[in-house]
Amino acid sequence: MSSVRSILLLLCFSFLAYSGLVGQNTVSIFGKVQDAKTGEPLIGVNLRLEGTEKGATTDLDGLFEISGVVPGSYNITASYLGYQTKTRSNVIIQSKGNDDINFELQEGGLDLETVVVTASPFETKISTPLSLQTLSPEEIKTYPGGNNDIAKVVQSLPGVSGSIGGFRNDVIIRGGAPNENVYYLDGIEIPNINHFSTQGSAGGPVGLLNVDFIEEVELSSSSFGAQYDNPLSGVLQFDQRNGNRRGRQTNVRVSASEAALTTEGPLFKGDNTEANTSYILSVRRSYLQALFELIGLPIRPDYWDYQYKISHDINEYNSIFVTGIGSVDDFSVKAPDDFDAEQQSVLDQVPVIKQWTTTAGFGWKKRLKNGKGIMNTFLSTNILNNDFSRYLDNENLTGLVLKNNSRETEQKLRYHYTRFLDDWSLKVGVNLTRSIYTNETQDLAFDNTFSTELDFLKYGLFSQASKSFLDGRLDFTVGFRMDDNTYTEESGTLLKTFSPRTAISYVLDPNYNWRLSASLGQYYKIAPYTVLGYQDQAGNFSNKNVPYIGSFHAVMGLERKLGQFAKISAEGFFKRYTNYPISLADEVSLANKGADFSVLGNEEVVSDGLGRTYGLELLYQQKLQKNFYGILAYTFFKSEFTGLDGVYRPSVWDSRHLLSFTGGYKLPGNWEFSVRYRFAGNTPFPPVDPEASLPVYPVLILDYSNLGENELSSFNQLDVRIDKKWNAKSYTFNLFFEIQNALTQNNPEPPSFGLDRDESGVIIEPRSLVEVINSPSSLLPIIGLAIDF
Repeated sequence: MSSVRSILLLLCFSFLAYSGLVGQNTVSIFGKVQDAKTGEPLIGVNLRLEGTEKGATTDLDGLFEISGVVPGSYNITASYLGYQTKTRSNVIIQSKGNDDINFELQEGGLDLETVVVTASPFETKISTPLSLQTLSPEEIKTYPGGNNDIAKVVQSLPGVSGSIGGFRNDVIIRGGAPNENVYYLDGIEIPNINHFSTQGSAGGPVGLLNVDFIEEVELSSSSFGAQYDNPLSGVLQFDQRNGNRRGRQTNVRVSASEAALTTEGPLFKGDNTEANTSYILSVRRSYLQALFELIGLPIRPDYWDYQYKISHDINEYNSIFVTGIGSVDDFSVKAPDDFDAEQQSVLDQVPVIKQWTTTAGFGWKKRLKNGKGIMNTFLSTNILNNDFSRYLDNENLTGLVLKNNSRETEQKLRYHYTRFLDDWSLKVGVNLTRSIYTNETQDLAFDNTFSTELDFLKYGLFSQASKSFLDGRLDFTVGFRMDDNTYTEESGTLLKTFSPRTAISYVLDPNYNWRLSASLGQYYKIAPYTVLGYQDQAGNFSNKNVPYIGSFHAVMGLERKLGQFAKISAEGFFKRYTNYPISLADEVSLANKGADFSVLGNEEVVSDGLGRTYGLELLYQQKLQKNFYGILAYTFFKSEFTGLDGVYRPSVWDSRHLLSFTGGYKLPGNWEFSVRYRFAGNTPFPPVDPEASLPVYPVLILDYSNLGENELSSFNQLDVRIDKKWNAKSYTFNLFFEIQNALTQNNPEPPSFGLDRDESGVIIEPRSLVEVINSPSSLLPIIGLAIDF
């Protein structure tokens, strides 16, 4: 290891020495400006690079080009008479590999011949006036500890936390379970965003999405648009950019755990300056298995993934795209050369996972003439194939204990029609999903074997209306949706999932600095396929009567703009859950499960569970100004769910306090320094029951009977990062150095147990389970690079 570190340090110093040799280049940047509501291109918009004399004006197609730009970090402003001026902050311009810089401008509500209205850089929507956060690709790429992983970055937002210990990418929003969120990629729903995903939930240790594709990430933690089905806690929308339509470009990225190649360019361009069709394609390969072998760990996670998008403009009113994402995951183990009690317990208890996923979708957007409306149509299919096994000997795959070989397939149609009538925006739509679920389960530890084949339909409809009043100071929206299916015993009753929602927002002062917002909404989610397809020992579908899980939200927030680039806000929230499934085996709500390497919901349940989460979020956020940007968030909350006895107990997510700070400072010479700090309070956990676990080991039985009496210590972690860019004429080189867990704080973990063994690793008879001492956490240095050419 020392030789490897010496080589990395030598490379680092070599690149630092090279930094003064790269001359200054200039480039052209491109983009498009559209009306935020209708999508129509805006002609004659003024674009300006702040701090320079560079600028441009959009042409008849809303396109612009700013030439002679020195690579660096800029705030770029778009202004247009009758529209709110908008600024994009911290836009990084390179000599190679620049994305188009696109703007969507909102109409202003004042007499703009005398008053200039500036749009806040913090996105809001009439339908979602609060509980909404957005992230730019620049923010994601430079987040310390993020490793270009979008799910890890999202955990720094207000009200969002990860699972116990901070290892996995579970997105836990305002005390809800990790499977209460939905994910959309350009309007195409994707079932999960992680490798080695927990079936029935969504989390995993490594993110699936390639940040080089992303134009914007939007997280809604309440006040969900009526077009989204199945969210209880959050909606994550990932907007992908189109590939470069003027020329080909390539990005190569190498980090501590993986290497990625992304290429993009025009199709059928001919002699034109710009093509109507473009592509962007990436493939990523992990080498974690080699790294873990080098340092002597028993686990061997191995993964591939791919992502693509082809977009085409048919004419000025119609555009289509095809997009897809997929993964191949293989999680195996290998015993270390020398016996170690901690590593042996991991070797015994981790599952063997062979998993692959794929999502492919087609989207068609049609703008009606004269800006009267928009139609969006989406067709997609997604598959999760999960082969999950446990053995008495995981290394040699002998002594089968559990095997769950299942596949979830969905074929989806979604249609949205938006009509603009005077100042009203009316949206209606339908969705139809064919669900196919197969499951071959052999549970030898608990003597249950079954084979499931389900094929049924899910369908829904929605309507929503929005309008601004009082010169844009008052925003109002109201809507509803209903969902049903052809499988569960309550099917055929759309009205049982009638879910109304409304939101209102009012600007309190004439300078548009203070805004008060509130929302109410009822939301529903169908139980996971693992729950619906479970069969008991008699072969009965014992969970077929499970109703939709309900969640009622009430939120109120106050926001104050601090100049053009900063804001503070406070939001109070309350969520009430009904019909939550409760495990009959563990007598605990399934809301407390799903953040480990398992299969969530493959058991008998009853839907008698209730839940409630409530709290207060405080936020300070500053976009890039005077070379500094940052976000400071604090959340106080409680999360409680009932078990089979009907008693409210703290959930395993109930850490009460969440504190996070992420910020960075731009230094001269394309240097950047950034930090991220996260804190979570004491978190309840269910301890292992050694007596109940011994007969079924390596399966561990957790004792949920007194959940809340045992707590982990608080979690806190500091990550620091330094970035440096070199812009040569034909390429851009980015090098970063990062230290994770710089304070060397131990991650809180529940006590671990394993079979009692002697110093040679031989099991001591009679067998017993003993506590295993976990190794202390240490700081983790990481070096990575990216090249654009």
